[in-house]
Amino acid sequence: MQQGQPARLMRIHISESDRFGDKPLYEAIVARCREMKIGGATVLRGLEGYGETAEMHKSHLTRRDQPIVISIVDSADNLARLAPVVEEMMDTGLFAVSDVRVVRVQKRLAAGQDAPGD
Repeated sequence: MQQGQPARLMRIHISESDRFGDKPLYEAIVARCREMKIGGATVLRGLEGYGETAEMHKSHLTRRDQPIVISIVDSADNLARLAPVVEEMMDTGLFAVSDVRVVRVQKRLAAGQDAPGD
């Protein structure tokens, strides 16, 4: 396996009910990442969770307030540019930033080849 390149992983922990303007906060953050040409962002919805207030976030019959985690991978410099922008968009939440190694896997089929299983 290839060693990979150094990068940073930012995880943003928010609630599904968090908003930025007229949009869900997670949508606004992903849109801002694209505008800033950040390498990639993925939104994950959790089943249940809580933060420092110990308030449970989960799916209810009358409303949805599940935990949301946005995972963003890019260079340390790009995430340093992004952090204050996202922080300004948030009312409450948590950032977790880790050093990671990125290994990109990209297999392309030669012209005329069938994908495995075809």
